[in-house]
Formats: sequence, C-alpha cells, structure tokens
Amino acid sequence: MDLGANFTAKLEPFLLMSKSAKGAAAAKLIQDATSAPGVFVFAELLDLPNIQELATHEQHAPYFSLLQLFSYKTFSDYLQYKDSLPALNDVQITKLRHLTLVSLAVDHRILPYDQLLSVLQISTIRELEDLIIDAIYQEVIRGKLDQKEQQFEVEYTMGRDFEPGKVESLLAALQHWASTTSAVLATLDERLLKLTKQAAAEKTSKEAYEKAYDITLQSVQEKQKEIKIIQRPVNTLKSGPTAAGLALMEKRKEQERLAEEREREAREKKNEDMDVDDENGKGKAKR
Repeated sequence: MDLGANFTAKLEPFLLMSKSAKGAAAAKLIQDATSAPGVFVFAELLDLPNIQELATHEQHAPYFSLLQLFSYKTFSDYLQYKDSLPALNDVQITKLRHLTLVSLAVDHRILPYDQLLSVLQISTIRELEDLIIDAIYQEVIRGKLDQKEQQFEVEYTMGRDFEPGKVESLLAALQHWASTTSAVLATLDERLLKLTKQAAAEKTSKEAYEKAYDITLQSVQEKQKEIKIIQRPVNTLKSGPTAAGLALMEKRKEQERLAEEREREAREKKNEDMDVDDENGKGKAKR
C-alpha cells in the first residue's frame, strides 16, 4: 500500500464537523485535527469556507495560520513565527517534525543526522532516531537508519499539501524533467541503433572471414593429399622391393642357374668325346 493512502479518510470526521463549526468552534476544530493521531494532510479542511473565514478574524486568525503551518510548512517556520501562533502541545510538535522530515526528503535522499538535529531542534541522536522510527511506523516516511554513517537514507515519503503558488513551479520542473528525459531517450535510441548496425557489420565481416578461412583450409588439405599420393611410390621403393622386382630377381636367378647347368653339361660332353678319341687311337695302334 502507498504511504499516506489512508490519511484522507482519517481527516473525514473533521471535515464533517467543520460544516457547522464557526468562529471559536472552527478554531477548536483546527486544534483537534492537528493533534489527532494519523492525520497528516489538511488541504481539504483548509479550503472550506468556514475555515477560510478565520483568516479575517483577529482573534482566530492564528489558528488559520496554524493550519497552514501543518499543511505545507516546517518546524523551522514554526520556530520563526511561534510568537504569533498558538502554543503547540507535544503531539503537535512531534507531528510537525514528522512533516518536516517529509519536506526535507523531497529535496534530498540522504539526510545527515547533523542537519536533522539542527532543523528539528533535537538534542540527542537517540531522540532523533526514535522520532524517525515513529515516522516510519506512522507511514509518513520509509527508509533506513545508517548509524555508521550517521544518516537517514530515504526510500519513500507521503505526499504533503502544496503551498499556494508552488503548483506552477512544480509543473515547470516536471516539464523540464520530461523534456530532459525525452532528449536522453532520443540519444539512447540513436546510440542503440548505431550499436545494432555495428554489430551487424561485425557479424557479416566475421562470416566472410570464416568462409574464406574454410576455403583456404580445404585447399591446403587437398594439396597435402596430392603431395602424399605423389611421394608414396618413392617411399615404397626406399622401404623394399616390389612384387615385380622380386619376380624379376627370381627370373634372373633362374636364368643364371640354367646357364650354369648348360655350361656344366657342355663340359661333361666334351670330356666324354675326348675319352672316346683316346680309345680309338689306341685301337689303331694295336693293328
């Protein structure tokens, strides 16, 4: 649930009573509303005709100023004008300090303890932290106490009533913020488009490089295969004779063996012829 979502409902009983309250009764109603637990917004009450009439009544005008104080001013304003305002009770002082925390958080997300002690007129850090914890419990503000750094880190706050004339300045600030945001978004879109184009170009370049690399690699592999095919017969001869070589060697050995056998047979035949001639010669001599 959003902070302060039920604050308007808590103001409703005082709005109903204000319809018949005038003068002192209306002043008493303001005193009761600013002291009531859980009531932190007062714009609707401040705009009612019966309440507006108090501003022109000398006796009750301070109560109208008191309601303005709780609507959109701070504890520092109270200290500055307290002599012309009704005296505040403890509940009202605590509530005004809570509302001052909200106003300070509008301009700064980090609230140092030193600043808060000075603005809220609190003497000890323990009392300050108790006030902040109570404000968180009341759903006036949300954040984290950083005791190490001595500061309060604001996360969310309730919305306070606008002081007359502040709406225009707020609208101007919002318009400036909107135009600045639009310019930043346009710059981011332009940058994103540039990065997208650059990424696409890099992807195309990478794909072309990989394709050229694959073609070159395939060409190198094919050339290596061709070189191996050409070198294979040479390597085979170096390692030993082929089948054709072995057959040729066997044939040569067989031819040499046959030649040697024929030569041996020729020698044996010649020797036999010589023996026959010798026998014939001896026979003739005997006759």
